[in-house]
Amino acid sequence: MKVEDVRKVAVIGFGTMGSGIAQVFAVAGYDVVARDVTQELVERGLNLIKGGPFGLNKAVEKGRMKREDADAALSRIKTTTNLVEAVKDADLIIEAVFENLDLKRQILKEVDENAPPHSIIASNTSTLSITALAAATKRPEKVVGMHFFNPVPVMRLVEVVKGLATSEEVAEMVRQLAVKLGKTPVLCKDVPGFVANRIAFPYLVEAMKLYEMGVASAQDIDAALKLGYNFPMGPLELIDLIGLDVTLDILETLYRETGESKFCPPTILRQMVRAGWLGRKSGRGFYTYK
Repeated sequence: MKVEDVRKVAVIGFGTMGSGIAQVFAVAGYDVVARDVTQELVERGLNLIKGGPFGLNKAVEKGRMKREDADAALSRIKTTTNLVEAVKDADLIIEAVFENLDLKRQILKEVDENAPPHSIIASNTSTLSITALAAATKRPEKVVGMHFFNPVPVMRLVEVVKGLATSEEVAEMVRQLAVKLGKTPVLCKDVPGFVANRIAFPYLVEAMKLYEMGVASAQDIDAALKLGYNFPMGPLELIDLIGLDVTLDILETLYRETGESKFCPPTILRQMVRAGWLGRKSGRGFYTYK
């Protein structure tokens, strides 16, 4: 399949990441079918696209998009709670459910059984093995990592991850597709954390440890990195944006896969997740949000 052959995209999992992925494909002119398990979750995803902080309405308000273009993009997004319906005539299927290997493997197995033979299956996983996910299908050569970053409509990076069986042609096609979306792709092999998270998460761990030790406040830790190293966002602010639960999942995977202590989740992170302090999405993390 060539990049020009991709016309219809299915997104499986319509949460924060899935809705953002659906939005960027629709804005780029693709027909999208988004699926989640309940109508309530489907509506939540649509509301994020329409009125979320990085949604279409906000883009119009800020002058980055014309109203008619936003309306046209929204009209290209269809939704369903039926996985078979979502993938039945899709050229590209992107799995964007939460970071659980068994769940993702089950989803990819169902997708593989119901998608057309030519379809490419991509996973938006941030840390899990593309090779392990591909093994759940009968088309491992057509399974690839397509890791977007949050918030998807704003962040330019896409990691294109080649599993052990992923064909060169599929990896290259997905790389070209990311460019068509206005993103900047980096191609990498299937290792825990890929490139960006493998480098960034030890720095996030160290920031949490300093906070846990009482060395400095969250504001001062973030200010030190923003002012001292010109980072656009401090590490604790970034964790709140990612979600503390997602951060914990990623660290546990990296620690399990590598055995390296630099990825061991700090106690404060576990405690805050148990308390339901998940960051921006819950209204409280290292900071409090309205």
